[in-house]
Amino acid sequence: MDAVQKANSGHPGMPMGMADVATILFKYFLKFNPKNPNWLNRDRFVLSAGHGSMLLYSLLYLTGYEKIKINDIKKFRQLNSICAGHPEYHPNSGIETTTGPLGQGIANSVGFAIAEEVLKKKLGKNLINHKTYVLAGDGCLMEGISHEAMSLAGHLKLKNLIMLFDNNSISIDGPTSLAVSDDYKNRFKSYGWNYILINGHNNKQVFTALKKAQNSKKPTVISCKTKIGFGSPNKSGKASSHGSPLGTDEIKLVRKNLGWGHEPFKIPQKILKEWRNIGKKGLKKEAVWNKNFIKHKIKFKSISNNKFSISVIKQKKEVVKTLKTLATRKSSEEFLSTILKERNTLIGGSADLAGSNNTKTKLHKIISSKNFDGNYIHYGVREHAMSGIMNGLALHSNFIPYGGTFLIFSDYCKPSIRLSAIMKQKVIYVMTHDSIGLGEDGPTHQPIEQLAALRSIPNLNVLRPADQTETIECWDIALKCKKTPSVLALTRQNLKPIRNSFTKKNMCSMGAYEVLRTRKKIDLTIIASGSEVNLAIETSHKLAKQKIYSKVISMPCQEIFDTQRNIYKDKILRESKNIFAIEAGSKMSWEKYIRKGLTFSIEDFGKSAPYKKVYDHFGLSSEKIAKKIKFYIK
Repeated sequence: MDAVQKANSGHPGMPMGMADVATILFKYFLKFNPKNPNWLNRDRFVLSAGHGSMLLYSLLYLTGYEKIKINDIKKFRQLNSICAGHPEYHPNSGIETTTGPLGQGIANSVGFAIAEEVLKKKLGKNLINHKTYVLAGDGCLMEGISHEAMSLAGHLKLKNLIMLFDNNSISIDGPTSLAVSDDYKNRFKSYGWNYILINGHNNKQVFTALKKAQNSKKPTVISCKTKIGFGSPNKSGKASSHGSPLGTDEIKLVRKNLGWGHEPFKIPQKILKEWRNIGKKGLKKEAVWNKNFIKHKIKFKSISNNKFSISVIKQKKEVVKTLKTLATRKSSEEFLSTILKERNTLIGGSADLAGSNNTKTKLHKIISSKNFDGNYIHYGVREHAMSGIMNGLALHSNFIPYGGTFLIFSDYCKPSIRLSAIMKQKVIYVMTHDSIGLGEDGPTHQPIEQLAALRSIPNLNVLRPADQTETIECWDIALKCKKTPSVLALTRQNLKPIRNSFTKKNMCSMGAYEVLRTRKKIDLTIIASGSEVNLAIETSHKLAKQKIYSKVISMPCQEIFDTQRNIYKDKILRESKNIFAIEAGSKMSWEKYIRKGLTFSIEDFGKSAPYKKVYDHFGLSSEKIAKKIKFYIK
């Protein structure tokens, strides 16, 4: 209440309403060690209702987490404070994930719970036996991602997952009855969850419900009937306490009502000591656990091995022996088939498109409610939940999740992709059918603006390989980027090889590089990505026959290229005045490279027809492009 007032901004209502529930959870049930926030076998506490962040910061400070000091809380919502308006993931802080977009924390918690089950299967239940608790509000449960994630959690019978539903029946606009009349009990039961309804301000009921959930055979929702802004004489139970400071006069009344006579940010030593003792219990628990873990340390290291370089070099050598014409989605499958022969922590999946995305190989083992000894998740048609769950998998320990869908459906994944980038997580999005090249499915499935939209997200590598070799190299980049998520944009249609000799160096790691030159001295530069690199090569050869000479640049990743030294960027871009770019999508992200020249792109929705006819319809043929280039430079 005081932090929100001092910041003159924030949400006091939910923290005040859920303080009773959180106290019982932290005092009696949550397994954690403030001195080692990264303890592998800790329980995870996820605040999906991220606007109530002061509840989380208060709990972390009171229990003794070193990264949250009282001065940080005084700087709530101020520049560079760890106590941001909504929780922002910080390693080793107790803030397990970034939340705020409602419902994301629910999907993250499903990812945490799956990771716990998989790790338990690898290391044994004596070593791995923790819970995931997620605090969600009415708004979280209105969001579509909550339906997707909870449905999958119920299907997988994630018994280690417990949701604390802040059922206060208030939203920003007023009572939730304005917009929702769900039968929560039957909704959650239909997903395969247990449902327990309690008074969230009755400590005994809270304790009993949490106790019951400990031994459940399926995930549990504890619906906590609470009063938003609990303790406020004039604003509790009202929307006015949701997203605004209570005001100095009301705060005085709250203090009087709750019998709290202390100054803002002053915690009596006796109370603080009691909270710190709650935190200290975790030190003893981890010390006991460590004695057992030492015996399994070598095994843990062996299953955590994520070295892929040998496989990458080996595959590149094999590719140049055969030089197959192959769709990059198929090239991706062949790469996965090879690296899965080695021990690693990859967990694959797809949103009901395994056969189309080529994300599943013969070496994969399915993760199911009956067996978590696997490395592949059938997410069903749940793109948004898949992406949020992968964030949870990545955050949990050292799993590397990848999941597939069509590039057009990146729009369904976007909020979670953005959070992957904000949190600097190694999450790999395999997006196939990446252009009008998918053909007959037509404009509803043909991405136009999606590549540009994804490229606009900071700290996200959008990798669009042009052949099998580049696909291997792009996977190599994605697997080595420790703090950057990746999108692999892959074709449905077959592509000819653009390189016919082996190079040990990962050429794609430069973001862009030269693949063809028709004469030492050139008249122009043609840049392209993915399937259009072959088109650029054909165009270059056609122009050479007309004594117009060029070099072709493959640019699989703009983001990586933009980070290169100026001397290299000038080598690529400044050799000729005229620069032309080709991509079967929006030109938006290409214009920064074109000082003088044209971009051959698509600025309208696609067409339903065989893909070669669609390309020709939009002027993307070597004949038409060569003709326009010739006219432009003359």
